[in-house]
Amino acid sequence: MLHKGIASMAKNFPHPLPSGWFAVAYADELEAGSVRSVTALDRELVVFRTGDGVAHALDAYCPHLGAHLGVGGEVVGDRIRCPFHAWEFDGCGTCVEVPYGHTPPNARVESWETRERNGLVMVWYHPEGEPPSWEVPEIPEATSPDWSDPQRFEWTVRTQPQEIAENVADSAHFRYVHGTLNVPDTETVFDGPLRHSRNPVSLDTPKGKVDGEVVSSAFGLGLVTVRYKGICETLQVGSVTPIDENTVIIRKSFSQQRVDGANPTGGVAAALIRNVLSQLEQDIPIWEAKIYRERPLLTSGDGPIMPFRRWARQFYPAAEADG
Repeated sequence: MLHKGIASMAKNFPHPLPSGWFAVAYADELEAGSVRSVTALDRELVVFRTGDGVAHALDAYCPHLGAHLGVGGEVVGDRIRCPFHAWEFDGCGTCVEVPYGHTPPNARVESWETRERNGLVMVWYHPEGEPPSWEVPEIPEATSPDWSDPQRFEWTVRTQPQEIAENVADSAHFRYVHGTLNVPDTETVFDGPLRHSRNPVSLDTPKGKVDGEVVSSAFGLGLVTVRYKGICETLQVGSVTPIDENTVIIRKSFSQQRVDGANPTGGVAAALIRNVLSQLEQDIPIWEAKIYRERPLLTSGDGPIMPFRRWARQFYPAAEADG
């Protein structure tokens, strides 16, 4: 008997790369004059910081004979020099000097709109090359001296950005995957490319259970802030960047309010971060094994999953054009 198993036939992740702002490095990983090779958004990129401190991102391959600008390339003033024949490109991707001949008028590589904010270097992606339609916000705590030095964590996961973002809308899984005391009553507001959610939480700490609130703000599918209130004031800055259509890199950075000028250590402060990391690592095997149900069979208590998906649709321009 032939069994028509849907799981064996389904494509796990049906979405293309979403549009939006995506992190390609931490700002302090990119010193003046440094060059980094980055695989992101199904492309090879070179990310570099000029001598005057400005970060740029370009497609990686030289238009001359295809050398990778991020492998042996070097910064010269406000330009990046190809390691193969020393052609030089400015931050807009235009070839401005060929040391041994004329400069072809059409010699350029694609440049990426870049923003350096909140300790991240981010690039704008749109499948049709449209310019940014919204901006990366400034997060005050991320650069405030009243908040601790960031603790950073990173994972490479076989999933898509929308699957990760949908977790906030999936209220029921918090109890059955993460062991929370109840299914959180999540309040969510969608506002253009922004999504704001809040829900009460209880955390097991060395001093017993502590009640608080989690306030989450997403800026597209690539950047999210999570503020933990009433427990130990904590800011999480999370970024999700597609490597390709099947794999993402997740970055999480935690800062906490300083106490008498010192970084909080141990106790509730450490327990909160451990709890958040544990929840993510519980989610990873589920993300990597699941398929995407276009029309999921939902029940009461599941949370605002379909409103979330309608909001996320805006980041796939082809889908929006199809109605």
